[in-house]
Amino acid sequence: MLKVNGIDCYYGKSHVLHQATLMVGKNALVGLVGRNGVGKTTTLKAIMGMVPPAQGEVQFLGASLSGLPSYKIPRQGIAYVPQGRHLFPKLTVMENLQIPIVQGELDPDKLEEIFGYFPRLKERLKQKAGTLSGGEQQMLAVGRALITKPKLILLDEPTEGLMPLLVSLISDTVQAINKRGTAILLVEQNLKTLKDICDRIYIMEKGAVVYEGTPAELEAAPEIQERYLSVKV
Repeated sequence: MLKVNGIDCYYGKSHVLHQATLMVGKNALVGLVGRNGVGKTTTLKAIMGMVPPAQGEVQFLGASLSGLPSYKIPRQGIAYVPQGRHLFPKLTVMENLQIPIVQGELDPDKLEEIFGYFPRLKERLKQKAGTLSGGEQQMLAVGRALITKPKLILLDEPTEGLMPLLVSLISDTVQAINKRGTAILLVEQNLKTLKDICDRIYIMEKGAVVYEGTPAELEAAPEIQERYLSVKV
């Protein structure tokens, strides 16, 4: 479904991604992990055309995304939930959910699906997003992505800063969304979360993908976890 083929990305003269390569298959739930500052978020931004690759290519459903302006990439079937949520704080929950709709009207069935995942959003439809708790804002950010009925969702650290109960809720919801047929590329610092829910895990180090394997394979490789993630097993 998604193929990131040897991309190099720069911020000015700073070389951030080095031949980064990964794949997300149809209906797959794939994790991307690494220390802070290794290029995980830049990888997602490169997929979305926000940091165009200087070399290499991003393909989605067999078509190249190279050269497409970033606003057109969501229309190909990819949704992006950025780190920090990036909601419109002065707009209501409902207004934030309506933002991604380019043509037509909001699908009531999709809205009810979102409320099934996050009943709290239904209770706060008229509340301004900026007054929500951190957990509720993350629910809204994920719900906003689902409104567009994407084939693939890019999630950038959705459990960051949340209490353990909400981490569990978000993780369970990610799994439920995936089981309904949406592929997911999940960036996380919490290795345990990735091991528990992902089909495959990629590790990044200094802008390059240095490891790929199943959760079971990574679990059986404590030296990899210690070398790249400072996790002692």
